[in-house]
Amino acid sequence: MRTSTRRSHRMMALAAVAALTTGLLAGCAEDPDDGPSDSSSGGGDAKGKLTLTVGTFGEFGYKQAGLYDEYMKLHPDITIKENVTQRTDVYWPKTLTRLQAGSGTDDIQAIEVGNITEAVQTQADKFVDLGKEVDKSQWVDWKLGQATTKDGKTIGLGTDIGPMAICYRKDLFEKAGLETDRTKLAELWKGDWSKYVALGNDYMKKAPSGTKFVDSASSVYNAALGGATERYYDKEGNVVWDKSEGVKKAWDVSMEVATSDMSAKLKQFDKPWEQGFATGKFATVACPAWMIGYIQEKSGDSGKGKWDVAAAPTASNWGGSFIGVPTASKHQKEAIALAKWLTAPEQQAKVFAKQATFPSTPSAYANLKPQADTTAYFSGAPITQIFSDSAKTIPTQYFGVKDQPINTALTDVGILQVEQKGKTPDQGWDAATKEIKDVLGQ
Repeated sequence: MRTSTRRSHRMMALAAVAALTTGLLAGCAEDPDDGPSDSSSGGGDAKGKLTLTVGTFGEFGYKQAGLYDEYMKLHPDITIKENVTQRTDVYWPKTLTRLQAGSGTDDIQAIEVGNITEAVQTQADKFVDLGKEVDKSQWVDWKLGQATTKDGKTIGLGTDIGPMAICYRKDLFEKAGLETDRTKLAELWKGDWSKYVALGNDYMKKAPSGTKFVDSASSVYNAALGGATERYYDKEGNVVWDKSEGVKKAWDVSMEVATSDMSAKLKQFDKPWEQGFATGKFATVACPAWMIGYIQEKSGDSGKGKWDVAAAPTASNWGGSFIGVPTASKHQKEAIALAKWLTAPEQQAKVFAKQATFPSTPSAYANLKPQADTTAYFSGAPITQIFSDSAKTIPTQYFGVKDQPINTALTDVGILQVEQKGKTPDQGWDAATKEIKDVLGQ
């Protein structure tokens, strides 16, 4: 989940999302409506270099971590141009149109986890099989499986994942008379998101003026759902969102938040939500790894040393992405080599060091080192350990073709109806159901 709803959050995103962004560190992006450069279908620049284009949603951290510059030094005959669209809901439909047309794509295209099943089931013939090019055992077991067709074609290599924690303002906790030690807090809510919500009720009894416990009910929903073994589809690909135990539990806990006074009622990734970090509007936020850099950027100097990180109630994943090479690329050989290099454990570790985007390659975990200023910003929290522990126990989840729009209907329609418009939980569920039926053509 990233600045997009990736983390879709990207999520989300998400992600989103994601997928954020799965999104972070805005300011380095191209115009959101920019498409691939002419060189994506041509060949080289004025100096005779071959130009490779990389299309992403939100900031993947490759430019920020200096990976493009490093690769171009290693390959002086190659120039890399990144095309960034900040929102996943704009990026993916545009990418689908270009994939189906067989032209206009970038040499490398990012795919958010909420869209990966649709890509696998409907666009696999538009992507190169990258599974033949890599050692698949480098990734966590479930990651490449999400990008692999039934007949074994892997259309994308895993970039990040979104193991979950809780980021909290320890200064606000102290003013509210609550525990501030990250280890003790994790024990208080361990195993059950309702325990986290219960602490929110305690917070509101002595909440510092103008503050709420959590940013939104939707963030609690996404975090709780990220730890469920079943989401909107079963492993056979059947739509089960309205029967899913994971959805029911996540919805119920989000309704505890939405019908209380503990939520700041902010829609994630909108401007008021972003500003809420800087103004200290809320004391906690469900915090996948990619959110770390986002909080640091949006809170600014006002949050330094005030934020901390604790383990989430349950191991959970929110967001994560892939990069693939479209068959329409005129430079498939060079694009495959770049995709492999960008997603190798060494490079994933470098991106983590820059913005805490968590690797999907476990061999990188032992050497992960966040920047010193990030560690200081989050009160010396052992960020690497917290996210690594979560990553190792995240359950395998199955995503469906319409996973992302179903999620959006539940969060941006159903939950917001209750949280912002005062509807009952049943009315919110009914509104989401109507939207989902439209999405599914029922």
